[in-house]
Amino acid sequence: MPDTMIAERPQADTFTAHAAPSCYHCGEDCPDDHIHIEEKLFCCEGCKMVFEILNDNGMCRYYELDEKAGVSLRGKTRTEYAFLDDPQVKERLIDYTDGAFTRITFYLPSIHCASCIWLLENLHRLVEGVRRATVNFPKKEVFISYDESKTSLRRIVELLAHIGYEPAITLSDLDDDKKPVVNRTFYYKLGVAGFAFGNIMLLSFPEYLGLEKADDGFFFKVFGYLNILLSLPVVLYSGRDYFHSAWTGLRQRQLTIDVPLALGIAVLFLRSVFEIVTHTGAGYMDSLAGLVFFLLIGRWFQQKTYHNISFERDYKSYFPIAAAKKVDGEEVTVSLDQLEAGHTIVIRHKELIPADAVLLHGEARIDYSFVTGESEPVERRSGEKIYAGGRQMAGAIDISLTRKVSQSYLTQLWNDDAFTKKTSSNTSRIANRIGKYFTITILFIGLVTLLYWLPKDMGIAVNAFTAVMIIACPCAVALAVPFIFGNVLRILARRQFYLKNTAVIESLEEADAVVFDKTGTITQRENSEIWFVGEPLSFAEKQWLYALAAPSSHPVSRHILGWLGDEEHIAVQAPQPLQWHEETGKGVEAVFGQRTLRLGSAPFMTAPLPATDEGQAGVFVQINDQIRGWFRINQYFRPGTKEVLSFFAETAPIYLLSGDNDREKALVAPLFGGEEHLHFQQSPQDKLQFVKALQNNHRKVLMLGDGLNDAGALQQSDAGVVLAENTNNFTPACDAILHAASFEQLPALMQFVRRSTRLVYYAYALAFVYNVVGLSYAVQGALSPVVAAILMPTSSVSIVLFGILSSNWLARRVGL
Repeated sequence: MPDTMIAERPQADTFTAHAAPSCYHCGEDCPDDHIHIEEKLFCCEGCKMVFEILNDNGMCRYYELDEKAGVSLRGKTRTEYAFLDDPQVKERLIDYTDGAFTRITFYLPSIHCASCIWLLENLHRLVEGVRRATVNFPKKEVFISYDESKTSLRRIVELLAHIGYEPAITLSDLDDDKKPVVNRTFYYKLGVAGFAFGNIMLLSFPEYLGLEKADDGFFFKVFGYLNILLSLPVVLYSGRDYFHSAWTGLRQRQLTIDVPLALGIAVLFLRSVFEIVTHTGAGYMDSLAGLVFFLLIGRWFQQKTYHNISFERDYKSYFPIAAAKKVDGEEVTVSLDQLEAGHTIVIRHKELIPADAVLLHGEARIDYSFVTGESEPVERRSGEKIYAGGRQMAGAIDISLTRKVSQSYLTQLWNDDAFTKKTSSNTSRIANRIGKYFTITILFIGLVTLLYWLPKDMGIAVNAFTAVMIIACPCAVALAVPFIFGNVLRILARRQFYLKNTAVIESLEEADAVVFDKTGTITQRENSEIWFVGEPLSFAEKQWLYALAAPSSHPVSRHILGWLGDEEHIAVQAPQPLQWHEETGKGVEAVFGQRTLRLGSAPFMTAPLPATDEGQAGVFVQINDQIRGWFRINQYFRPGTKEVLSFFAETAPIYLLSGDNDREKALVAPLFGGEEHLHFQQSPQDKLQFVKALQNNHRKVLMLGDGLNDAGALQQSDAGVVLAENTNNFTPACDAILHAASFEQLPALMQFVRRSTRLVYYAYALAFVYNVVGLSYAVQGALSPVVAAILMPTSSVSIVLFGILSSNWLARRVGL
């Protein structure tokens, strides 16, 4: 042991002759006092080793958060992890690596409390080289980023196993993201409570039948003692989590809802034991077992329902973005859920790589800032691995997928802190405020009730106090947001409107200024008219132009490709450029041997512009120092554009930001309420500054764009929505993705979002009425503990059902 001070924690268990010693780390009984450090005893060498690791690194606060937080290592054999040194195995496990920085996700079944989260998120203090560890507690997952030069995957996994958090690594299930809905131990607890409840009711038949104690005293005594034995596992095992949570909260000086629940269980048990032992009554063991059983049933229902909601969102409702799959040399647009390992897809400039793949062809310069936070592009060569979440920053490349698209992984990246906007939630703020004072109020009411009834009737006093502790339920307030908003996300995803998280719902509802991009947002590529003005292009020039426009995902480039694709062999025989570059919002440039081609707006051209009837309108084509002509594109509004704009204009000012010229000003001005709301020839920086100016005037800004030239504005806005139309234009800067096919439904979708926040307040009102009515009966002693035990989880279940059913009804009401 190094010369360090061994940290103390309050009320440490020490070995005495009067009580079985408990392990300082995990709290389990120690067989003897042979394994110890000073006065601290351990049940096994594993627990002792974990304590030494934490103590040497100054991390004994782990025990302060939860006195028995540790996971027992007794009886566990040491797993060999040499197979993790195999590059092929490692390749299948990791999410991303560039040889220096690696990111991986582990499923840790042993995560169970706040101490677990604290320890895992401080993993960098235990392992040199770990940069960051983030825990997803509901899914029992940890996301770890580490430096390959300082540590290894094997070392990290070995340490996790040594401190009691062995990852569940099953190579055959790597492509199956399904996790258990509820921990198996929970079902054991539920089964024990249910078994005891049924048998205690059976053994309580002398009381139920009204038998006389004088005549049948033997049955009363024997069955009473049997009920005590049956209730012990209910209290000590099935109800352990409530005592554990209450004690942990008290240690952190927090009064949680589990405090009155644990108090109610304890009072029922002690009072029942007293009555049975002293032969003064039959006790309330049936009520006790029923209380714990119904509480666990309510918890199971909540977890099961929430899992079904999140499962559909994570694994069934894919981002409404498309990929260009290659079939027999031709590109076919498919959705992400249709992609499989082995498929070849084309990734264009600034498009997202949806799944792990191998580079087949092209110059790959991948920006992994979405994954690592580092924006410097990484170059990759043919045959090298490319990871999901990267963005191609050069021309078009062909890649072969090695994994199926993981929607949950992309969603987890999207919700990284780097892309999360700091917003304040009104509904969550109300829930937090209620939760803070609720427990104090309930304890006060319970104490007053007990003191009132105690001089009059001991039995009524105990029943009334216990009923008050049990019947009061702030869970309804806590459950309203996750279940109502969780189901809202699921319904919206079914309509191809995919929101990042529940906070976006309130951001959309609070928006009081709406900004629209033009090209690719309110206009569509299909059915637009395009023609070339100038001397006809030769076949070779068309091939160069095709190769110039093909790597770009901008809507104008896609228009031109569609025009060029009318002639045979253009795409097949198009040459590969020696150099290719796109300047955001201006145009693209490429070099073909001795020729340099430019395609873009007038300011992007370097050659003198010809005189046109409409000034500098159009998309110009420059070959070397000569303007060969220009494209005229008449774009058409998307179906329903007028209705969408009218809907938003009813409640907020609407604005148009466009990088195009203003030749369509007269056409769009009536739709936006006048020319003062129209802003043309806007650069990406101009769009960003416009959104900032609105926010400086205390506006909550909703921005709708295509994610290409307006990523900065989308990130700056309070709610940024990207419109996807058979393109892979996903950007982490946005808060939501809307498929172009659902653009007409935007008014209905927004109505649904706005009204869904009201459902939360209705749920709060329902919870208030329930608590007032329930408490009014409980304080009068008119409510038995078993009835309170049934009503308490019933209230939670009712809130869950209200959230699911009301949001489904609301969706149908608005036409979704």
